[in-house]
Amino acid sequence: MTATRRLAAILAADVAGYSRLIGADEEGTLNRLRLVRTDVLDPKISEHRGRIVKTTGDGLLGEFSSVVDALRCATEIQNAAAKGNAEIAAEKRIEFRIGINVGDVVVENGDIFGDGVNIAARLEGLAEPGGICVSARVQEDAAGKLDLTFEDMGEQALKNIARPVRVYRVRDSAFESPSTLTPSPLPVPDKPSVAVLPFQNMSGDSEQDYFADGIVEEIITALSRIRWLFVIARNSTFTYKGRSVDVKQVGRELGVRYVLEGSVRKGGQRVRITTQLIDATIGSHVWAERYDRALADIFAVQDEITERVVGAIEPELYAAEHLRSQRKPPESLDAWECVIRALSCIAQSSLAGYNEAEALCRRAITISPNYGQAHSLLSWVLLRRTDWSGDVASFFAEAQEEARAALTIDERDPWAHLTHGLVLYRQTRHGETERAFRRALELNPNFALAHAVLGLPLAYRGAHQDAIESAERAMRLSPNDPLIDRQATHTMAFAEFAAARYPECITWARKTIERHPGHLPPYHALIAATALLGDAVAAAEAMNALLRLRPDFSMTWAGKNMPLTGNIRERLLDGLRKAGVPET
Repeated sequence: MTATRRLAAILAADVAGYSRLIGADEEGTLNRLRLVRTDVLDPKISEHRGRIVKTTGDGLLGEFSSVVDALRCATEIQNAAAKGNAEIAAEKRIEFRIGINVGDVVVENGDIFGDGVNIAARLEGLAEPGGICVSARVQEDAAGKLDLTFEDMGEQALKNIARPVRVYRVRDSAFESPSTLTPSPLPVPDKPSVAVLPFQNMSGDSEQDYFADGIVEEIITALSRIRWLFVIARNSTFTYKGRSVDVKQVGRELGVRYVLEGSVRKGGQRVRITTQLIDATIGSHVWAERYDRALADIFAVQDEITERVVGAIEPELYAAEHLRSQRKPPESLDAWECVIRALSCIAQSSLAGYNEAEALCRRAITISPNYGQAHSLLSWVLLRRTDWSGDVASFFAEAQEEARAALTIDERDPWAHLTHGLVLYRQTRHGETERAFRRALELNPNFALAHAVLGLPLAYRGAHQDAIESAERAMRLSPNDPLIDRQATHTMAFAEFAAARYPECITWARKTIERHPGHLPPYHALIAATALLGDAVAAAEAMNALLRLRPDFSMTWAGKNMPLTGNIRERLLDGLRKAGVPET
């Protein structure tokens, strides 16, 4: 039969944890999967005018002529599966991961081939159990046609796909877990607590959003340096950007008493900032103020706002504090805005985001060579790019140089000490790493990312409980931030591995992977821990999942690139070897 081409929406689905389910209960798993296919998958695909191209032991490939049909089918499948799993123990649930792409396919003998199909399969691998991931083309074609929310995961490097693919995670209340939809209110700390919401841009120019964001970033940083304040990190408060919010609800969701909100209007060389501090427990205004200033005075205005917030919350403590920002301001507002944009890109936790952040940091340094935070962020970006490339050596020297430059320029910048600590960690100088992270926290006690990474050197020196508490502190300071969640949950997994608490390590590693499937370090702990417990099936499943993401992973690579020493290194490498990780 002659091969033909056509444009199609491709749906790829598989069962999350299939090997583990089969290993625990082969007959029961196969029976449950057979019922799900008969009662849900086949009828839903038919109902939405699709066809099943082929099935495998734990998955299937479907073809649709309409993106909307494919996405509606996927959401209804996940909705039905969630309802069916409601009364089933978590370890026995049949949960699907689904990926959808639109592309040109080659059709031959009823089967379909091509990059369009391969991308759908890779998207399925990025989806959470019970979740759906789609390409940008699918998101664009379906936007506004279905009552769904699309969460941008940034550009992802997919195995055997030449170009990065922008990926979106589908959010729908029908198949999201109750804990995701209605999180329990967080307890208010026993110290004054505040969240600074994104300021509204009143300039009528969307390009000025970053200017407004930068003002909020500086206020959060200044407040965070005050030890007796509990301050929510920027990436968690920025999840409210562009939303109409109930301040009392924000207070409950973030676990704070006070909320600061405001607006910014920038015109020519003038700026107008309005702010109001609200007691979120009762919804009443504590104070409000308007500032009309020259643009050149923007950093002084940020200090004044910080002082007013602190003075309103704790007048007695305010009188004893030296609140003026001690961080060196940049020589150029253009450089400052580049850094603010870079921070937003870093929050995406994607290769595309890091590439853009790197370019922005380099531009900021070109404009203002003595801008310390631009150097420290560039160091962070270079080190984190190894999450995708794996080639530590090619980035390390420059990352080290940038971290040193940041410290030389501004010793009081917490980011400089954070990135210096990460350089030391890569060199397995764990005692010095801990001191660098603690210095970052002396300068900014509310620095969530520093709390998250501090757990790593603590785990190395056997301070298991301190490591766990440090990671928990990070998640409490930034409960809505994927970057913090990714680092803190991975730290929890590593701390449990370091303490040889392998079942607990497995729980946290799986949790990290479910939430951040493209983050590779937790796979290392999961593979080793399952192998050391003698669970060959789970170890092989985790290893194969990692090899799909990084085909070049090997014992040789692990020995050269993992910043491990001593008994922890020996146990982890032993576990990888027992799992069957290739030697080279």
